[in-house]
Amino acid sequence: GGGRRVFSPAGEFREFSRRQLRDMERLFRQYDAGKDGFIDLMELKLMMEKLGAPQTHLGLKNMIKEVDEDLDSKLSFREFLLIFRKAAAGELQEDSGLHALARLSEIDVSTEGVKGAKNFFEAKAQAINEASRFEEEIKAEQEEKKKQAEELKQRKAAFKELQSTFTQ
Repeated sequence: GGGRRVFSPAGEFREFSRRQLRDMERLFRQYDAGKDGFIDLMELKLMMEKLGAPQTHLGLKNMIKEVDEDLDSKLSFREFLLIFRKAAAGELQEDSGLHALARLSEIDVSTEGVKGAKNFFEAKAQAINEASRFEEEIKAEQEEKKKQAEELKQRKAAFKELQSTFTQ
């Protein structure tokens, strides 16, 4: 054989969890329309449009150039992972297409460090707030029903009392 080493994402990209790597692979496969194991210029164009950050032809070429190590003008899965490595390391220009791709792909590569923890706790707090708000709404509904039942009972009692004054 040509002695080409088989690429092992988990081995080479140790900074990412297996879950993150699975998400990245799913994303890569989703946009590898030709199913040839590469994302070419047209597929990248479509991907960026779908992510809501359309790029110019030149912008797309520059995106590929930034991580295209073998200079074949398309992205292998390994080169695709380099986008997220650079994003996590803060090596992407804020206004670059790759930065937009990493940000909009909804794969959170910032789990390391304070930002990830902060986001995690914020999300958790929000979930707790929503759950307790839901419980409060249910409680309020139950209180309202109890109040209505109580009023009905009082009205019936008042009516009975009124009736008895007439029947005497």
